[in-house]
Amino acid sequence: MELVPVGWVESPLTDAAAAPKQGDEGAPPAWLVFDGAYADALGDLEAGVELLVLTWLDRADRSVLRVRPRGDASRPLTGVFSTRSPDRPNPIGLHRVRVLAVDGLRVRVADLEALDGTPVLDVKPVLEPRGER
Repeated sequence: MELVPVGWVESPLTDAAAAPKQGDEGAPPAWLVFDGAYADALGDLEAGVELLVLTWLDRADRSVLRVRPRGDASRPLTGVFSTRSPDRPNPIGLHRVRVLAVDGLRVRVADLEALDGTPVLDVKPVLEPRGER
């Protein structure tokens, strides 16, 4: 299996300990910067669209199997597959964001808690609930 990043995150967030746990908990606007090879894939993105961004959490500890959710010592140890912990065997981040602007190979988004330099693996649209398509 080979994963090839399509871009990376440009964000003021550089310290995992100081970053919000989820994007809707105060994450500042950030840019998704795409490699030029993927320019055609960006053609239909526009402000207001909601996206799912998949990232590779490159600073994660891949040996972690159990965590205390949200780093709260009062909570019981929980298997990482039942949490959104970035530390996990395959640290794929899943982020629901809203597009603020598109500028060439750069897409400005709200609600992204990923750290500066995080590789972007893919971007997908948020689907409407069944029956509303």
